[in-house]
Amino acid sequence: MKKIFIAASFVAFSLSSNAQVITPKSSPKAEVEQMVGLTEVEVNYARPAKKGRLVYGDLVPFGKVWRTGANENTTVEFSDDVIIDGQSLPKGKYALYTLPKADAWEVYFYADTSNWGLPAKWDDSKVIVKTKANPMPIGREIENFTIDIEQIDSNNGEIVLKWEKTAIPVKFTVPTHQKAMASIESTLKSEPKASDYYAAGQYLFQATDDTELALEYVNKFIEMQEGKAPFYVLRQKSLIQAKLGDKKGAIETAKLSLKEAETAKNDDYIKMNRDSINQWSK
Repeated sequence: MKKIFIAASFVAFSLSSNAQVITPKSSPKAEVEQMVGLTEVEVNYARPAKKGRLVYGDLVPFGKVWRTGANENTTVEFSDDVIIDGQSLPKGKYALYTLPKADAWEVYFYADTSNWGLPAKWDDSKVIVKTKANPMPIGREIENFTIDIEQIDSNNGEIVLKWEKTAIPVKFTVPTHQKAMASIESTLKSEPKASDYYAAGQYLFQATDDTELALEYVNKFIEMQEGKAPFYVLRQKSLIQAKLGDKKGAIETAKLSLKEAETAKNDDYIKMNRDSINQWSK
């Protein structure tokens, strides 16, 4: 009986020594992942709450470097080199620090991400990019500090800091065109599929002035498909022809696209083709 009691006591002690109190954090962690063009952007940060306090100028003082969140470093990671305010920021992970001011903020991309909050000793040599951002009013109250990636297109995006009734946008530019053109060049030199030619033609039409080459690539797709092209490819070809000034050819191709769209019962492409045919016939 004594041995059983000792064993039970040992188990109870082991359980109690391994136990850990788990409670919610006052500034919970958050993660934002976003593709901007062909570049991956990831932000990791903690979200302190306002809790009825005055934030800027009080909880977050003006004229003093701020950790830009709570707890360990807020980090921003880019999978490619990006441009911020005309400055090149090499791909990698950076701590995001800010110096809030009433009129304009300073924003620092800092090479050392291992700090809890601010570095014990600030090192200017670790500031890879420093830029300014203008605070903008928000029409509603933001209770928890928030970082979003907004204003996204193929070449640009904004890291937007939001809290209280203020937003701080930091614009960055990604190397989408360089990566896309390198991909087109290398893929078409190897053993390209029909879909590769279509993707290349579509990109050249939308992002460059090389419209003739765009048409050549779309025609190559159709050739490799033995002349059988889906309505969306024919639609793209008609737009390219129209941009080149070949309205007659564009109308003929749009009619083929319309017929295929009607067979597929795709109302969007039916309408787009009819509208274009009417426009180009004038």
